[in-house]
Amino acid sequence: QVGLVESGGGLVQPGGSLRLSCAASGMRFEIAAMAWHRQAPGKQRELVTSITTAHSTYYADSVKGRFTISRDNAKNTVYLQMNSLKPEDTAVYYCAADRWGRGGPRARYDYYGQGTQVTVSS
Repeated sequence: QVGLVESGGGLVQPGGSLRLSCAASGMRFEIAAMAWHRQAPGKQRELVTSITTAHSTYYADSVKGRFTISRDNAKNTVYLQMNSLKPEDTAVYYCAADRWGRGGPRARYDYYGQGTQVTVSS
C-alpha cells in the first residue's frame, strides 16, 4: 500500500519561507517522479513542481526562482523549499508520485498524499 505523508506546512508572513517534506512508502521511490501540487480555495488543483529520478525539474511559472524541489532517495523523501512566499501561494499542498518516472505537466500522477496547509498572511 502506497503512502505519501506531507509535513511542514503552517502560517507564514509574506516574504517568509517554509520547507515541506513528503515521506513515501510502499512504492519504488527510486524510479518514481515526484511532484508537489496545490489547491487554493475555489480553484482547481495545479502542478507546482516535479522532479525525476535524474533530478530533471519542472516549475510552474508562478513559482520559478522562489521554490526549489529536491529528493533524497536514501530517505524516500521529497522536499519543497519555498522562499519569498506570497499571499497567493496560500493553498493545500499535496505530494504526488508518478510511478512511471516521467514527471512534468503531462505525467499521470498515480498517488497523492493527504495534503498540508500553507497560509501566507500578515
